[in-house]
Amino acid sequence: MSAADNVKLEAGWKAALHEEFDKPYMRQLSEFLRAEKAAGKVIFPPGPLIFNALNSTPLQQVRVVIIGQDPYHGPDQAHGLCFSVQPGVKTPPSLVNIYKELKRDLNIDMAEHGYLQSWAEQGVLLLNTSLTVEQGIAGSHAKAGWQTFTDKVIEVVSQQQPRLVFLLWGAHAQSKEKLIDSSKHLILKSVHPSPLSAHRGFIGNGHFSRCNKFLGQHDLAPIDWRLPALS
Repeated sequence: MSAADNVKLEAGWKAALHEEFDKPYMRQLSEFLRAEKAAGKVIFPPGPLIFNALNSTPLQQVRVVIIGQDPYHGPDQAHGLCFSVQPGVKTPPSLVNIYKELKRDLNIDMAEHGYLQSWAEQGVLLLNTSLTVEQGIAGSHAKAGWQTFTDKVIEVVSQQQPRLVFLLWGAHAQSKEKLIDSSKHLILKSVHPSPLSAHRGFIGNGHFSRCNKFLGQHDLAPIDWRLPALS
């Protein structure tokens, strides 16, 4: 019996990644998370949402990949999709800047929420490179083993999908470029949308229109970047 049998994971991803769950680093990561919880530490996102990016965007449906770093570490924010927050939570500053570029690039009005689930369901893989974090401590699980797992996710989607757009915002995301087959995929890079850097080239990068142009050139449906109102 594989350790993957105990993980709720979309079938395509499970088939591609099941061997990872039996490797020593994933066993150590699982033990680390159990020990942290046993010590009374609060871990985000909640357990059922740790693999939400993979479960929301099946492997064979991925068209775009956005790479983030850490889940948000405040209460009720993280739900397993990078840059996204749960309904009812204030839109974080980096996402506000993403919305500003959407307005400038595609004239899409800024959403009144920060819930990006509809992007994920259209084929935008919203992947953090660490899938868990301790409450209040950014980067606390960055060296726990998740990076090895999510590097494999990036390699798998690069290998198995014929044409993708990778949006690499900031140095951390750009460090993953070596995992991507640039001969078949479009890689778009800029500074991070954080308030510390967005004014140095994120605003004005045109990534959303360039992404949809590439998809159209390869007979793939564009992403509807407009976010529906939450009922």
